[in-house]
Amino acid sequence: MALGDGALIVQSDKTVLLETAHPDAEAARAALAPFAELERAPEHVHTYRVTPLALWNARAAGHDAEQVVDALERHSRFPVPQALLIDIAETMDRYGRLTLARHPAHGLILSAADPAVLAEIARHKRIRPMLGERIDADTFAVHPSERGRIKQELLKVGWPAADTAGYVDGEAHPISWAEPADWSLRDYQRQAADAFRDGGSGVVVLPCGSGKTLVGAAAMVDAGRTTLILVTNTVAGRQWRDELIARTSLTAEEIGEYSGERKEIRPVTIATYQVVTRKTKGEYRALELFDSRDWGLIIYDEVHLLPAPVFRMSADLQSRRRLGLTATLVREDGREGDVFSLIGPKRFDAPWKDIEAQGWIAPAECIEVRVTLTEGERMAYATAEPADRYRLAACAASKTPVIRDLVARHRGAPTLVIGGYLDQLEELGGVLGAPVIDGSTPNRRREELFAAFRAGEVRTLVVSKVANFSIDLPEAAVAVQVSGTFGSRQEEAQRLGRLLRPKADGGGAVFYSVVARDTLDAEYAAHRQRFLAEQGYAYRIADAAELLGD
Repeated sequence: MALGDGALIVQSDKTVLLETAHPDAEAARAALAPFAELERAPEHVHTYRVTPLALWNARAAGHDAEQVVDALERHSRFPVPQALLIDIAETMDRYGRLTLARHPAHGLILSAADPAVLAEIARHKRIRPMLGERIDADTFAVHPSERGRIKQELLKVGWPAADTAGYVDGEAHPISWAEPADWSLRDYQRQAADAFRDGGSGVVVLPCGSGKTLVGAAAMVDAGRTTLILVTNTVAGRQWRDELIARTSLTAEEIGEYSGERKEIRPVTIATYQVVTRKTKGEYRALELFDSRDWGLIIYDEVHLLPAPVFRMSADLQSRRRLGLTATLVREDGREGDVFSLIGPKRFDAPWKDIEAQGWIAPAECIEVRVTLTEGERMAYATAEPADRYRLAACAASKTPVIRDLVARHRGAPTLVIGGYLDQLEELGGVLGAPVIDGSTPNRRREELFAAFRAGEVRTLVVSKVANFSIDLPEAAVAVQVSGTFGSRQEEAQRLGRLLRPKADGGGAVFYSVVARDTLDAEYAAHRQRFLAEQGYAYRIADAAELLGD
């Protein structure tokens, strides 16, 4: 592309502007995705930022500085600032200048080709206690128990270490694909599993509905070892179990459930984050789970939701192969660096629109439906305490008839009404005549309702955040989001993800977000949409009265 024609404006402060109406915008977005993070996504110009963590993840996934520089220069409208290009090359070069490795005599060692780097990090007060004896000018011994924590601290000071220390094999447990198989892994699933196998640990990023569970199964088949799978809830765990039984040689007797209901430890054990992080008398009793077998592989489902205590536990599991699966590396707590350090860097990432173009996930239309509050609601909002304003706007009664009409507009289509406030959901369940699933709904009842929805016996479900993740509802074609967890980008991605499994009729999906205009609800909605905008989804903004009046 000739200079002056590009969709990007690259600036010296590491921001990159993308003109969304440009004919080359999608190609430029795809080129940016591996090494830049979207910050703002208004209608016409999206703002990305090139961050060190994004560059290091790109490096770990196999991209080099030359490829990053080429992407920027190829799509930039103006010459890319030379200082930025130099900074990108030097930042990416920092990854792997320090190496954790095994030494036959000294065990775990930290080495550097540049003694000055080693001298610099040895002076940091949080790193120095983790270092053992100095073996030579280029090498320190490191106690094996510090393998995870030292990687965390090195990342914080800008020297991410390449961990080549290897992994224990763990207990063997042969796993193969079920025979006869009338299916095969999709190309991107096989590529993701291969990238993980070659790296030994790390994260695979794939859209909701694209078959991340099968990537996990492929990793298990490749490893042929006992496996601990950590999941978000019991329903998700049972979906993993059913998929593994259907697709692999594993039987029900080989798969254990470690949850609030059962405490089974078997060659393949599926545990919930909630149980793993539960304290009894001030102690994490589930730590015994990690020590109960010589695990060869640990899989973290929905790794972007990993609770903080699991990070601490993972720091002690660095000798085990670790696979994180997620649709987005976005964490609202800012702990993406801990995922990088303790679970592993990004090994594979497939843009959502690429998978959609291949026909593996359904196309989706995203519509933000703006509702005008009544004078009474506006006054109540204006005079409320700041802490109460979002709830007042998100749960405004003016939304109810709009939600009812949106559901009626798609009468007969499998529809999810999704929200974050239980009293609002109960009210909507009554208005719509639809069952409600929230955190207090027993697992058996949840599974019954999800099964009825899949079978077409229930056409509308009202669900809380329990359905944000790891729930397989392939025929869901419409979602109406009524409230959420403030401005959570990861939640927005998960909710859209409920709709993306391919439909039997080949049709697409519609994702509505009902928003009270001129309130925090609208501000948070703009923030929530950032991740999906990065994936190429554009929200159409519609006035409720105009949309439902047509």
